[in-house]
Amino acid sequence: MFAPEPPYRHGDLARVGVLLVNLGTPDAPDAPALRRYLRQFLWDPRVVEIPRPIWWAILHGVILRVRPKKSAAKYATVWTPEGSPLRVHTERQADGLARQLSARFASPTTVRHAMRYGQPSIADGLAALRADGCDRILVVPLYPQYAASTTGSTYDAVFDAIKGMRHVPELRLVKHFHDHPGYIAALARQVRAYWTEHGRTQKLVMSFHGVPRFHLDRGDPYHCECRKTGRLLGEALGLAPNEWMLTFQSRFGRAKWLEPYTQETLERLPEQGVKAVDVVCPGFVSDCLETLEEIGEENREAFLEAGGERFRYIPCLNESDAWLQALADIAAAHLHGWVDPAWDAAQAAHEGAQQRQRAMALGASA
Repeated sequence: MFAPEPPYRHGDLARVGVLLVNLGTPDAPDAPALRRYLRQFLWDPRVVEIPRPIWWAILHGVILRVRPKKSAAKYATVWTPEGSPLRVHTERQADGLARQLSARFASPTTVRHAMRYGQPSIADGLAALRADGCDRILVVPLYPQYAASTTGSTYDAVFDAIKGMRHVPELRLVKHFHDHPGYIAALARQVRAYWTEHGRTQKLVMSFHGVPRFHLDRGDPYHCECRKTGRLLGEALGLAPNEWMLTFQSRFGRAKWLEPYTQETLERLPEQGVKAVDVVCPGFVSDCLETLEEIGEENREAFLEAGGERFRYIPCLNESDAWLQALADIAAAHLHGWVDPAWDAAQAAHEGAQQRQRAMALGASA
């Protein structure tokens, strides 16, 4: 019923673990990999809230027959020699956070990354941290704004994973950081740096991933948190209300989603006299298919075909220094009481040796 516990040695130092979780990515830009990925992603009831028998027929009868090949072609346009951009950036963010935390806290911490869909899975990430000796684990979903379909789904996967553990670690979970000062400052710095190098255009479009409108109607806070992020970023950049706007992208299916829609908005702007735009995606901390292909290619083409003259995409935070510092601030706030900047390695080793001696005196094997 329960997975075997990792080997235990009396007196070993307990570590604190941090698991960064991103949405996920296929293993390769080909139809078989996309079919596996989409099957897992679109079967999540947090993502598609349609009765399971009906949705199973649609998913397996139509979508998984048609969409994998089309999606694979899109992924191929953004795939890098190192692999999926989202996976590469998430790995680098985990490495950067590990460096930040080791510089701040003397007590031992381990940082790993996982994907809600695809590999490494959340269950694998938690198991790896347990094998590293972590008995306290902080889970950080890399979604600035909470949505049931993203952060909520991540929580589901975490709780499902610990159901299979005999010795459950102490857990803490980050819910959101949509208004965290460090995150807003990192976004503002990213935009300013781009403008310093390339100059400004007429309008800054902040595009967030969309969700069905009924999510808002049923109490999901995502829409409100996106709005707050947009307002705070506009204020941090010193923009007047008419110098920026907020939109929602990645609509899927026939239902009404959060509005205004990014592509339709971009297609209307030229006839309103806005011929040059910068687009930034504050809801994504890592560049991925939705930013590089959907915004950087599809939406760019739509804007130019509608009469626009200049379209520029401002990259995500990725591994920028300001973002890694903000991520460390977010993690540190939730690690309070678990980590110690004054931790003494020699003293901890001495206490561990004493603990091992006492355990062995009582008959323990190690």
